[in-house]
Amino acid sequence: MSLLEDGLPMAVPAAGLPARVRIHEVGARDGLQNEKAVVPVEIKAEFIRRLAQAGLTTIEATSFVHPKWVPQLADAEQLVPLLDGVDAELPVLVPNERGLDRAIALGVRRIAVFGSATETFAQRNLNRTVEESLAMFQPVVARAREAGLHVRGYLSMCFGDPWEGPVPVSQVVSVAHRLMELGCDELSLGDTIGVATPGHVRQLLTRLGEAGVPTERLAVHFHDTYGQALANTLAALEHGVTCVDASAGGLGGCPYAKSATGNLATEDLVWMLHGLGIETGVDLGRLTATSVWMAAHLGRPSPSRTVRALSQKES
Repeated sequence: MSLLEDGLPMAVPAAGLPARVRIHEVGARDGLQNEKAVVPVEIKAEFIRRLAQAGLTTIEATSFVHPKWVPQLADAEQLVPLLDGVDAELPVLVPNERGLDRAIALGVRRIAVFGSATETFAQRNLNRTVEESLAMFQPVVARAREAGLHVRGYLSMCFGDPWEGPVPVSQVVSVAHRLMELGCDELSLGDTIGVATPGHVRQLLTRLGEAGVPTERLAVHFHDTYGQALANTLAALEHGVTCVDASAGGLGGCPYAKSATGNLATEDLVWMLHGLGIETGVDLGRLTATSVWMAAHLGRPSPSRTVRALSQKES
Protein backbone atom coordinates (compact mmCIF):
# COMPACT_ATOMS: atom_id res chain seq x y z
CA MET A 1 0.00 0.00 0.00
CA SER A 2 1.41 3.38 -0.98
CA LEU A 3 1.79 6.08 1.63
CA LEU A 4 1.60 8.76 -1.06
CA GLU A 5 -1.34 10.56 -2.58
CA ASP A 6 -1.40 10.23 -6.37
CA GLY A 7 0.52 12.99 -8.12
CA LEU A 8 2.25 14.42 -5.07
CA PRO A 9 4.58 16.13 -4.92
CA MET A 10 3.84 17.74 -8.27
CA ALA A 11 7.08 18.01 -10.25
CA VAL A 12 7.88 21.57 -11.29
CA PRO A 13 11.49 21.67 -12.55
CA ALA A 14 13.67 24.70 -11.94
CA ALA A 15 16.44 25.90 -14.22
CA GLY A 16 20.06 25.38 -13.30
CA LEU A 17 19.64 22.28 -11.15
CA PRO A 18 21.13 18.81 -11.71
CA ALA A 19 18.95 16.20 -13.41
CA ARG A 20 19.82 13.57 -10.82
CA VAL A 21 21.09 13.58 -7.23
CA ARG A 22 22.73 10.69 -5.43
CA ILE A 23 21.64 10.44 -1.81
CA HIS A 24 24.30 9.20 0.59
CA GLU A 25 22.16 7.59 3.29
CA VAL A 26 23.70 7.87 6.76
CA GLY A 27 20.86 6.75 9.05
CA ALA A 28 22.26 3.30 9.79
CA ARG A 29 25.57 4.76 10.98
CA ASP A 30 25.31 8.45 11.88
CA GLY A 31 21.72 8.00 12.98
CA LEU A 32 21.88 4.86 15.08
CA GLN A 33 25.18 5.77 16.74
CA ASN A 34 23.33 8.56 18.53
CA GLU A 35 20.61 6.37 20.00
CA LYS A 36 20.81 5.80 23.73
CA ALA A 37 19.75 2.18 23.34
CA VAL A 38 21.76 -0.33 21.35
CA VAL A 39 19.73 -1.54 18.37
CA PRO A 40 20.06 -5.33 17.81
CA VAL A 41 22.31 -6.22 14.90
CA GLU A 42 19.53 -8.10 13.12
CA ILE A 43 17.35 -4.97 13.19
CA LYS A 44 20.21 -2.89 11.80
CA ALA A 45 20.69 -5.37 8.95
CA GLU A 46 16.97 -5.36 8.16
CA PHE A 47 16.95 -1.54 8.26
CA ILE A 48 19.72 -1.43 5.67
CA ARG A 49 18.01 -4.04 3.49
CA ARG A 50 14.79 -2.03 3.54
CA LEU A 51 16.64 1.18 2.70
CA ALA A 52 18.20 -0.54 -0.32
CA GLN A 53 14.82 -1.91 -1.39
CA ALA A 54 13.50 1.66 -1.28
CA GLY A 55 16.05 2.57 -3.95
CA LEU A 56 18.93 4.07 -1.98
CA THR A 57 22.17 3.09 -3.69
CA THR A 58 24.70 4.30 -1.10
CA ILE A 59 24.01 3.36 2.51
CA GLU A 60 26.67 4.00 5.15
CA ALA A 61 26.50 0.79 7.16
CA THR A 62 28.57 1.18 10.33
CA SER A 63 31.79 2.43 11.88
CA PHE A 64 34.95 0.59 12.89
CA VAL A 65 35.74 2.82 15.82
CA HIS A 66 36.67 1.38 19.20
CA PRO A 67 33.52 0.14 20.99
CA LYS A 68 34.49 2.23 24.02
CA TRP A 69 33.78 5.41 22.06
CA VAL A 70 30.67 4.34 20.12
CA PRO A 71 29.15 1.31 21.85
CA GLN A 72 26.08 1.51 19.62
CA LEU A 73 28.24 0.34 16.69
CA ALA A 74 30.31 -2.26 18.54
CA ASP A 75 28.72 -4.99 16.40
CA ALA A 76 30.35 -3.92 13.12
CA GLU A 77 32.03 -7.30 12.60
CA GLN A 78 28.70 -9.05 13.13
CA LEU A 79 26.73 -6.65 10.92
CA VAL A 80 28.79 -6.62 7.72
CA PRO A 81 28.41 -10.37 6.95
CA LEU A 82 24.64 -10.01 7.40
CA LEU A 83 24.58 -7.55 4.51
CA ASP A 84 25.64 -10.02 1.82
CA GLY A 85 23.32 -9.64 -1.12
CA VAL A 86 22.21 -6.08 -0.32
CA ASP A 87 22.05 -4.22 -3.64
CA ALA A 88 23.80 -0.99 -2.62
CA GLU A 89 27.21 0.44 -1.92
CA LEU A 90 27.89 0.03 1.81
CA PRO A 91 30.70 2.33 2.98
CA VAL A 92 31.96 2.24 6.56
CA LEU A 93 33.72 4.79 8.74
CA VAL A 94 37.28 4.00 9.81
CA PRO A 95 39.19 6.25 12.23
CA ASN A 96 42.68 4.79 11.86
CA GLU A 97 44.73 1.92 10.43
CA ARG A 98 43.34 -0.57 12.93
CA GLY A 99 39.84 0.29 11.78
CA LEU A 100 40.96 -0.10 8.17
CA ASP A 101 42.39 -3.54 8.94
CA ARG A 102 39.07 -4.63 10.42
CA ALA A 103 37.14 -3.33 7.42
CA ILE A 104 39.43 -4.91 4.83
CA ALA A 105 39.26 -8.26 6.63
CA LEU A 106 35.50 -8.25 6.03
CA GLY A 107 35.76 -7.37 2.34
CA VAL A 108 34.56 -3.77 2.63
CA ARG A 109 35.08 -1.82 -0.61
CA ARG A 110 34.29 1.75 0.46
CA ILE A 111 35.58 3.57 3.54
CA ALA A 112 35.41 7.05 5.03
CA VAL A 113 37.67 9.06 7.34
CA PHE A 114 36.30 11.80 9.59
CA GLY A 115 38.20 15.06 10.04
CA SER A 116 37.49 18.45 11.56
CA ALA A 117 37.92 22.01 10.34
CA THR A 118 38.43 23.22 13.93
CA GLU A 119 40.99 22.41 16.60
CA THR A 120 38.54 22.04 19.49
CA PHE A 121 36.36 19.50 17.75
CA ALA A 122 39.41 17.62 16.49
CA GLN A 123 40.54 17.26 20.09
CA ARG A 124 37.12 16.25 21.39
CA ASN A 125 36.31 13.86 18.54
CA LEU A 126 39.74 12.40 17.73
CA ASN A 127 41.87 13.46 20.70
CA ARG A 128 44.29 15.03 18.22
CA THR A 129 45.03 18.38 16.64
CA VAL A 130 43.88 18.98 13.08
CA GLU A 131 47.45 18.45 11.89
CA GLU A 132 47.81 15.23 13.89
CA SER A 133 44.51 13.91 12.57
CA LEU A 134 45.58 14.52 8.98
CA ALA A 135 48.82 12.66 9.71
CA MET A 136 46.76 9.77 11.10
CA PHE A 137 44.57 9.67 7.98
CA GLN A 138 47.50 9.71 5.54
CA PRO A 139 48.44 6.00 5.79
CA VAL A 140 44.77 5.00 6.04
CA VAL A 141 43.91 6.72 2.76
CA ALA A 142 47.13 5.55 1.07
CA ARG A 143 46.59 1.91 2.04
CA ALA A 144 42.92 2.04 1.10
CA ARG A 145 43.73 3.43 -2.33
CA GLU A 146 46.41 0.77 -2.84
CA ALA A 147 43.77 -1.86 -2.04
CA GLY A 148 41.44 -0.36 -4.65
CA LEU A 149 38.94 1.03 -2.12
CA HIS A 150 36.84 4.13 -2.63
CA VAL A 151 37.68 6.75 0.02
CA ARG A 152 35.37 9.45 1.28
CA GLY A 153 36.54 12.25 3.54
CA TYR A 154 34.21 13.90 6.03
CA LEU A 155 34.99 17.41 7.20
CA SER A 156 32.97 18.53 10.21
CA MET A 157 32.39 22.01 11.65
CA CYS A 158 32.57 23.66 8.23
CA PHE A 159 30.16 26.46 9.12
CA GLY A 160 30.33 26.90 12.87
CA ASP A 161 31.72 25.32 16.02
CA PRO A 162 29.95 25.28 19.41
CA TRP A 163 33.21 26.12 21.22
CA GLU A 164 34.99 28.34 18.69
CA GLY A 165 32.01 30.08 17.09
CA PRO A 166 32.04 31.06 13.41
CA VAL A 167 34.65 29.20 11.38
CA PRO A 168 36.56 31.26 8.79
CA VAL A 169 35.94 30.03 5.24
CA SER A 170 39.67 30.14 4.53
CA GLN A 171 40.28 27.74 7.42
CA VAL A 172 37.74 25.26 6.05
CA VAL A 173 39.15 25.52 2.54
CA SER A 174 42.66 24.85 3.82
CA VAL A 175 41.73 21.65 5.69
CA ALA A 176 39.44 20.49 2.87
CA HIS A 177 42.23 20.90 0.36
CA ARG A 178 44.60 18.93 2.59
CA LEU A 179 42.09 16.07 2.89
CA MET A 180 41.68 15.90 -0.87
CA GLU A 181 45.45 15.96 -1.33
CA LEU A 182 45.68 12.82 0.81
CA GLY A 183 43.79 11.02 -1.94
CA CYS A 184 40.10 11.13 -0.98
CA ASP A 185 37.77 10.44 -3.90
CA GLU A 186 34.98 12.49 -2.37
CA LEU A 187 34.65 15.10 0.36
CA SER A 188 31.51 15.66 2.44
CA LEU A 189 31.18 19.13 3.96
CA GLY A 190 29.49 18.92 7.35
CA ASP A 191 27.34 21.57 9.00
CA THR A 192 27.65 19.68 12.26
CA ILE A 193 25.60 22.02 14.43
CA GLY A 194 23.24 23.24 11.73
CA VAL A 195 24.19 26.92 11.66
CA ALA A 196 24.82 27.31 7.92
CA THR A 197 22.74 29.59 5.72
CA PRO A 198 22.51 29.55 1.91
CA GLY A 199 24.85 32.48 1.32
CA HIS A 200 27.49 30.87 3.52
CA VAL A 201 27.10 27.60 1.60
CA ARG A 202 27.56 29.37 -1.76
CA GLN A 203 30.61 31.24 -0.51
CA LEU A 204 32.31 28.09 0.78
CA LEU A 205 31.63 26.16 -2.42
CA THR A 206 32.92 29.06 -4.52
CA ARG A 207 36.11 29.35 -2.49
CA LEU A 208 36.69 25.59 -2.67
CA GLY A 209 36.39 25.75 -6.45
CA GLU A 210 38.88 28.62 -6.56
CA ALA A 211 41.25 26.47 -4.48
CA GLY A 212 41.06 23.65 -7.02
CA VAL A 213 38.59 21.33 -5.28
CA PRO A 214 36.17 20.15 -8.02
CA THR A 215 32.48 20.58 -7.22
CA GLU A 216 31.73 17.15 -8.70
CA ARG A 217 33.78 15.57 -5.91
CA LEU A 218 31.90 17.35 -3.14
CA ALA A 219 28.92 16.27 -1.06
CA VAL A 220 27.02 18.24 1.56
CA HIS A 221 25.89 17.07 5.00
CA PHE A 222 23.44 19.42 6.70
CA HIS A 223 21.80 19.32 10.11
CA ASP A 224 18.42 20.96 10.61
CA THR A 225 19.00 22.65 13.97
CA TYR A 226 17.66 26.00 12.74
CA GLY A 227 15.44 24.68 9.95
CA GLN A 228 17.94 25.58 7.22
CA ALA A 229 18.92 22.15 5.89
CA LEU A 230 16.71 22.12 2.78
CA ALA A 231 17.47 25.75 1.92
CA ASN A 232 21.18 25.02 2.23
CA THR A 233 20.81 21.90 0.11
CA LEU A 234 19.10 23.88 -2.63
CA ALA A 235 21.94 26.41 -2.58
CA ALA A 236 24.44 23.55 -3.00
CA LEU A 237 22.43 22.06 -5.87
CA GLU A 238 22.36 25.45 -7.61
CA HIS A 239 26.14 25.47 -7.33
CA GLY A 240 26.39 22.06 -9.03
CA VAL A 241 26.67 19.64 -6.09
CA THR A 242 25.00 16.30 -6.96
CA CYS A 243 25.58 14.24 -3.79
CA VAL A 244 23.64 15.00 -0.60
CA ASP A 245 23.92 13.20 2.74
CA ALA A 246 20.68 12.48 4.55
CA SER A 247 19.34 10.22 7.27
CA ALA A 248 16.17 8.14 6.99
CA GLY A 249 13.56 9.51 9.36
CA GLY A 250 15.89 12.34 10.41
CA LEU A 251 17.89 10.12 12.77
CA GLY A 252 21.20 11.34 14.12
CA GLY A 253 23.15 14.24 15.50
CA CYS A 254 26.64 14.24 16.89
CA PRO A 255 27.68 12.69 20.23
CA TYR A 256 30.58 15.13 20.62
CA ALA A 257 28.64 18.32 19.81
CA LYS A 258 25.67 18.59 22.14
CA SER A 259 24.06 21.44 20.21
CA ALA A 260 23.77 19.26 17.09
CA THR A 261 20.29 18.01 16.33
CA GLY A 262 19.20 15.51 13.73
CA ASN A 263 20.45 15.21 10.20
CA LEU A 264 18.42 16.31 7.23
CA ALA A 265 15.69 13.67 6.88
CA THR A 266 15.98 11.64 3.69
CA GLU A 267 12.22 11.77 3.15
CA ASP A 268 12.16 15.57 3.40
CA LEU A 269 15.02 15.74 0.91
CA VAL A 270 13.35 13.33 -1.51
CA TRP A 271 10.07 15.25 -1.36
CA MET A 272 11.88 18.45 -2.35
CA LEU A 273 13.97 16.80 -5.06
CA HIS A 274 11.03 15.01 -6.64
CA GLY A 275 9.06 18.25 -6.52
CA LEU A 276 11.88 19.86 -8.50
CA GLY A 277 11.80 17.07 -11.07
CA ILE A 278 15.19 15.76 -9.94
CA GLU A 279 15.68 12.00 -10.18
CA THR A 280 16.83 10.07 -7.11
CA GLY A 281 15.76 6.48 -7.80
CA VAL A 282 14.09 6.45 -4.37
CA ASP A 283 10.57 5.15 -3.75
CA LEU A 284 9.34 7.68 -1.20
CA GLY A 285 6.47 5.48 -0.02
CA ARG A 286 8.76 2.52 0.74
CA LEU A 287 11.31 4.79 2.38
CA THR A 288 8.68 6.37 4.61
CA ALA A 289 7.37 2.95 5.60
CA THR A 290 10.92 1.94 6.52
CA SER A 291 11.35 4.96 8.78
CA VAL A 292 7.97 4.30 10.43
CA TRP A 293 9.12 0.72 11.04
CA MET A 294 12.42 1.84 12.56
CA ALA A 295 10.70 4.48 14.70
CA ALA A 296 8.57 1.73 16.19
CA HIS A 297 11.71 -0.21 17.13
CA LEU A 298 13.19 2.92 18.70
CA GLY A 299 9.99 3.62 20.61
CA ARG A 300 9.48 7.16 19.42
CA PRO A 301 8.05 8.96 16.37
CA SER A 302 10.24 10.06 13.49
CA PRO A 303 11.22 13.75 13.57
CA SER A 304 10.86 13.92 9.76
CA ARG A 305 7.99 16.17 8.75
CA THR A 306 7.42 14.18 5.57
CA VAL A 307 7.31 10.89 7.45
CA ARG A 308 4.80 12.30 9.89
CA ALA A 309 2.62 13.84 7.20
CA LEU A 310 2.53 10.73 5.01
CA SER A 311 2.09 8.26 7.86
CA GLN A 312 -0.78 10.34 9.27
CA LYS A 313 -2.48 10.23 5.88
CA GLU A 314 -2.11 6.46 5.90
CA SER A 315 -3.57 6.11 9.39
